[in-house]
Amino acid sequence: MSADRFLLVDDNTLLRASLAKLIGLWRKDAVIEEASNGREALEKARRLRPSIILMDIRMPECDGIEATRLIKSELPDTKIIMLTVSEEEDDLFEAISSGAHGYLLKNMRPDELFELLEGALAGEAVVAPPMAQRILQAFMSQAQRQAELGESQAELSPREIEVLELASQGATNKDIADRLFISVGTVKNHIHNILEKLHLKNRAQIAAYARMRKLTGWR
Repeated sequence: MSADRFLLVDDNTLLRASLAKLIGLWRKDAVIEEASNGREALEKARRLRPSIILMDIRMPECDGIEATRLIKSELPDTKIIMLTVSEEEDDLFEAISSGAHGYLLKNMRPDELFELLEGALAGEAVVAPPMAQRILQAFMSQAQRQAELGESQAELSPREIEVLELASQGATNKDIADRLFISVGTVKNHIHNILEKLHLKNRAQIAAYARMRKLTGWR
């Protein structure tokens, strides 16, 4: 059985060193490498092929959101978990829409962190409890709005579901148009309809919505 490989990405040198030490105590045979920004993370991820990347959001040169997009585009099976101080909903949904497998907070206790990392290694999506509650509230609000509108009005068409799936993978309008053999204008119309039907605000929320549906298994 091969050792788990961790890539720790944060511009705070002391935090990286502390986290590396804790992970080394938790997983004595773990391979641990560090990066101080998103671009360095991409270079190291190409070589290391990490089991898990713990990624900060606010970093110089290339932030964690953009780094996640870049890494997932090249290494789609890599599990990237945001480890941040930010409890902003915009950061949460941007991270998920960029392909993050989880969203954890830096104020967690080590035992809580490692319990969730165990789940991530087993393939589970992991979200810090306060942020999971916000996701649940967003879905409950969305479900309530659908109920108020009536199922037929809120239901997505098969083509809209295809567009939703591709958007959740980070595809641009042109990418979606090429994949589905339709015009960019038609894609824009579908995106508009999805926003209207699901009562979402923007493309990032569309991608986050689709991705969380897949990660959690909610239907």
